[in-house]
Amino acid sequence: MLYFYFDLFFKEFMFYQNILKPLLFLVNPERAHYLVAHGLRLIMKIPGVSLVFQFVYGFKHKNLAREVFGLRFENPVGLAAGFDKNAYLVDEYANLGFGFIEVGTVTPKAQAGNPMPRLFRLPKDEALINRMGFNNDGMFAMQKRLAARKSKVIVGGNLGKNKVTPNEEAEEDYCLSFETLFDDVDYFAVNVSSPNTPNLRALQEKEPLKKLLIRLQKLNQSKQKPKPILLKIAPDLTNEQLDDVIEIVLETNLAGIIATNTTLSREGLKSPADLSNEMGGLSGRPLRERSTEVIAYLHDKSKGKIPIVGVGGIHSAEDAIEKLKAGACLIQLYSGFIYEGPGLIKEINQAILKNGL
Repeated sequence: MLYFYFDLFFKEFMFYQNILKPLLFLVNPERAHYLVAHGLRLIMKIPGVSLVFQFVYGFKHKNLAREVFGLRFENPVGLAAGFDKNAYLVDEYANLGFGFIEVGTVTPKAQAGNPMPRLFRLPKDEALINRMGFNNDGMFAMQKRLAARKSKVIVGGNLGKNKVTPNEEAEEDYCLSFETLFDDVDYFAVNVSSPNTPNLRALQEKEPLKKLLIRLQKLNQSKQKPKPILLKIAPDLTNEQLDDVIEIVLETNLAGIIATNTTLSREGLKSPADLSNEMGGLSGRPLRERSTEVIAYLHDKSKGKIPIVGVGGIHSAEDAIEKLKAGACLIQLYSGFIYEGPGLIKEINQAILKNGL
């Protein structure tokens, strides 16, 4: 009976869309994010509540499970990096029905990130602009939290470099975090595509990227059981640059590509200029089409040899299906999770099952 009332409250009356979201959107975006995170953590400590959330938002079926780069995912819907930067809420987000959670971006040393305000909502576009700047507690703090987690959900570690580290020494930062987190994550994502750390995207150029990935793979192969390493790329790359990415990924035997990060483009936005001209990476609905184009290009050009995690502008089950049909094996949510709420996870999984994907 308790489950019935919770189900009625959360689903029939659209609690998130009609009550929680309007209240949260009255608050500064970054503050709202932390309010939800802390609230979720507190409420999940109440005995039985985690089971209620699993019942309301979870959706399990054997046909949703899949093997990708040697890992078994209970379902293909994941939480993108940037949402749980410090691995505070892995268990809590797992209770919402995610098939995997990517934590970070993490850097070796803790850093405060860019000055506030640094996160902006664009409601007319159902988008976000962020210039967070890899704010995080550092690799050792993350490692301790991951070691203490209870859920068995697949966890990816998204790696970056500290702002003060010059590009010439960036390899050391990625390798340090790789070593520290190796025993506590299931896969790694190499982030060289954030627009909010000065000169970071220069590491996407062919030679420095190849050098970095060779170094990481050499370190990986020295382990008894190597972990999958993925590359996260920007949506702003040209087709020629995407060709280079495919060549490098195949040559270095990387496990896959995450496509895509946020964009610097502001094309077609409806929001007022004071919002749309804010510096930083744009995510959300306006990114959907370009992200899908990149996924389709990578899939076609590589002849399906490279597993792709699709992320960017997924705000509905239809958006998710589009990504999967374009060639993605898995998908990740970020802005869509904020705008549509946790019910989106279940909606997507049900649609995937219905479409036989």
